Amino acid sequence: MDVTREFGLRNVSSHCSISEMDDYDLTKLLDKPRLNIKREKSFDERSLSELSIGLARGLDNFESSYSPGGRSGLDTPASSARNSFEPHPMVAEAWESLRRSLVYFRGQPVGTIAAYDHASEEVLNYDQVFVRDFVPSALAFLMNGEPDIVKNFLLKTLQLQGWEKRIDRFKLGEGAMPASFKVLHNSDRKTDTVVADFGESAIGRVAPVDSGFWWIILLRAYTKSTGDQTLAETPECQKGMRLILSLCLSEGFDTFPTLLCADGCSMIDRRMGIYGYPIEIQALFFMALRCSLAMLKHDTEGKEFVERIVKRLHALSYHMRSYFWIDFQQLNDIYRYKTEEYSHTAVNKFNVIPDSIPDWVFDFMPMRGGYFIGNVSPARMDFRWFALGNCIAILSSLATPEQSAAIMDLFEARWEELVGEMPLKISYPAIESHEWRIVTGCDPKNTRWSYHNGGSWPVLLWMLTAACIKTGRPQIARKAIELAESRLLKDSWPEYYDGKLGRYVGKQARKYQTWSIAGYLVAKMMLEDPSHSGMISLEEDRQMKPVLKRSSSWTC
Repeated sequence: MDVTREFGLRNVSSHCSISEMDDYDLTKLLDKPRLNIKREKSFDERSLSELSIGLARGLDNFESSYSPGGRSGLDTPASSARNSFEPHPMVAEAWESLRRSLVYFRGQPVGTIAAYDHASEEVLNYDQVFVRDFVPSALAFLMNGEPDIVKNFLLKTLQLQGWEKRIDRFKLGEGAMPASFKVLHNSDRKTDTVVADFGESAIGRVAPVDSGFWWIILLRAYTKSTGDQTLAETPECQKGMRLILSLCLSEGFDTFPTLLCADGCSMIDRRMGIYGYPIEIQALFFMALRCSLAMLKHDTEGKEFVERIVKRLHALSYHMRSYFWIDFQQLNDIYRYKTEEYSHTAVNKFNVIPDSIPDWVFDFMPMRGGYFIGNVSPARMDFRWFALGNCIAILSSLATPEQSAAIMDLFEARWEELVGEMPLKISYPAIESHEWRIVTGCDPKNTRWSYHNGGSWPVLLWMLTAACIKTGRPQIARKAIELAESRLLKDSWPEYYDGKLGRYVGKQARKYQTWSIAGYLVAKMMLEDPSHSGMISLEEDRQMKPVLKRSSSWTC
């Protein structure tokens, strides 16, 4: 969340609304006859090779998932009740705060606002429902056996996707999902109106790339949690997925299978020098493609997208596992690169100058451990660590089992740097001095060890926990959760923390930040009942041959 993504109700064509004349409710989209599709093996059991051969098969069935318990009382999550687990005192407070953040449209909950900070002088856009912010809230409600709000959110944002989106006379792609939306209540006329922001009010006027990916991932999580495939099968959801995929699978003057993105298009929503192929977007892209593959019908339109997805996944997994991965040996190889090499026999394919390797990475890299670096493009490698991209790489199985274990080894070896006193560093290390002025444009919010420039974000706790469960390292998550429990409630659930160790509440952090609250709840519930992680974790495709060692052309 960014304080400066201001929301203004300007009377311009870039704003769209669902007015009171639009009197259908959220469930109307589901009131259509549905096709009976023959089901076969689940996606997690099928390989991309099988899909390449048998594209005419019916829609995959998700593997059987746990059956969430019924709705519990106001403060006690169903998972705790089922497991006779004595919850931490913070849990009840967290549920109360999460429910207070609910947003209603015509009496139905459709999301949660970004923050419930009464102490702040300016509301700005923190009273809106952000797509990426709502994901941990949605997971918390799904784990607690309350899927209706998640269904409502998915349908409402799907309606918003269908609007014509014009920004400064420029028309956005049809598949673009909003960054956020706000519900306006007119008590006199007793009407509710939705106003959406597709980036026209964002700082830098950057449209979000990740909203569509998170929407697909959340649709899969809803289906896994509830066992209800009917929502994903509706023509509206199928079309919504295809529109998102049309945007990100389109061809351009770009020889990489990665997705070219602007600065500020993701959770790192201000200029932080991530232009090009940021790891966060590539990992989310990979995960959304895999989730889509599991949910797309193999009809005439769906089959074409399945073919494109399969090809892209093979290329993308190879590219990311080979060229974005770094460990001690790979760092040593890059250190010895020759430059200005030509032809397909080149070892230094991206013409990276060894002198451009920052000094900090030599001390940071342990003998055991590794991670996906922030960016790779011609003559440039961004060696920074980004938490979200690496955690999603594990959860989506973009990372091989060996790479996933190495990322966990890095957490243990560099605990002070990546976790410190408040989980979790969004990026490491911070950009300082002259480099900070050039890269961020002297952004006063992104000073060193603050906000997106090395700040600590409690919301990332749920992703770390899910990654720990998948890799069999729950003790890492338990230690991180205990750190968060020592301060989060006392500090009123801040948005982020500042300082090299994350000791200080962020200088502009809002209190009662909803995704800080929800992220804690999701982490707790997953640790109590690891089966919950199945809704957000994808198993490795056994038939996709992983890159177990580096490409021979990259060795020195």
